[in-house]
Amino acid sequence: MKLSVIDQSPVSSGFTPADALRNTIDLARLTDRLGYHRYWIAEHHAIPALASPAPEILIDRVAAETSTIRVGSGAVLLPHYSPLKVVETFRVLHALYPGRIDLGLGRAPGGTPLDTYALRRDRDGDQQLGDDFPKQLIELLTFLHGGFPPTHPFSRIIVTPAMPGAPDVWLLGSSMWSASAAAQLGLPYAFAHFIDQLPTRPAIEHYRSHFIPSNGSEPRIILSLGVICADTDEEADWLAGSARLFRRRIRQGDIRPIPTPEEALAELGPRTAEPTPETGEFPRYVIGSLERVRTQLIDMGSQLGVDEMMAVTIVHDHRARLRSYEILAAAFDLPRRP
Repeated sequence: MKLSVIDQSPVSSGFTPADALRNTIDLARLTDRLGYHRYWIAEHHAIPALASPAPEILIDRVAAETSTIRVGSGAVLLPHYSPLKVVETFRVLHALYPGRIDLGLGRAPGGTPLDTYALRRDRDGDQQLGDDFPKQLIELLTFLHGGFPPTHPFSRIIVTPAMPGAPDVWLLGSSMWSASAAAQLGLPYAFAHFIDQLPTRPAIEHYRSHFIPSNGSEPRIILSLGVICADTDEEADWLAGSARLFRRRIRQGDIRPIPTPEEALAELGPRTAEPTPETGEFPRYVIGSLERVRTQLIDMGSQLGVDEMMAVTIVHDHRARLRSYEILAAAFDLPRRP
């Protein structure tokens, strides 16, 4: 099974966003050496706990600091941008790092309604974010690969830099809508299980059964989920307290940096005393030592028929996050790179 990374550049309490960005680069170097397949950087706006509002900038730095791992966006939130501008940006990245760039696209706002309004260029209309996403997506794909009819005014635009090939385009989502759109357009699909675990199986099954090939494409699926590994189950559960409290705070509109496990224990109590109810078929976070995590991921992957999993790891201690990815790589015998 292929393993990949989704990084939200988490800012831990007591540290700065600059520390978080340096940690992203540090983690990218490590996972490149460990044999991970992709390194995607998320886009979030006006959230002090996550230092990643501009993935395209980090993609360039991460790709420059690594040698083999694919690097991309998880995702560029297309409703905020002009499709042509996104294509130009990622064509520059493709020219700099040919064969290594992924353009992951998403429909979500990545922030509050006020943040979304502030990000809009045209604030005079009453159009809601995402209403014209299908049109934007098709326009982006046509700019990227060509194909505007001769009568279309955009057919006269020369998209630069004009290099052979193009970034791989993925559609990201956590709903049946995104699964249907990816299937209709013949795009590879990444399901954000760590955001919403309820539609996971129906979305993946719908995508696979309704897939319409485009230029010989075949269905490709990434399952993105939370993973926290440690040397013992007890240590992993302790570290996961930070993610539990962070998720609860986010639901309450509290966007402070990632808390320590001690803060989580004080605010939430021991996990055994008040277990978090899981309403989906599979947990959003897989937590434990090597064997426990490996068993659960293999079970999920085989049941859902995916051959690639993308792990997001939210813990307070950066060294513990590095160690988590080391253990995960060992669990699946990833081939190390020099």
